[in-house]
Amino acid sequence: MPHREPPLRLCSKNSCQTPASATLTYVYADQEAVVGPLSATKEPHTYDLCQAHSERLTAPVGWSVVRYRPYPEAS
Repeated sequence: MPHREPPLRLCSKNSCQTPASATLTYVYADQEAVVGPLSATKEPHTYDLCQAHSERLTAPVGWSVVRYRPYPEAS
């Protein structure tokens, strides 16, 4: 069976056609918006974001944004 590349995932923001590079998850119990590396698969209740949108993300009032970087020295 030939190897197939996974389909390109685009940013979830309306009218943004840029490839996704991060995944956003809301943790309602902790009032956190968590941005991390692009998940291996598309999951329900998460949002794929391009680099620009992931960097500009702000949280609702009273919430915090957590930016997870598995290798912070690479940033």
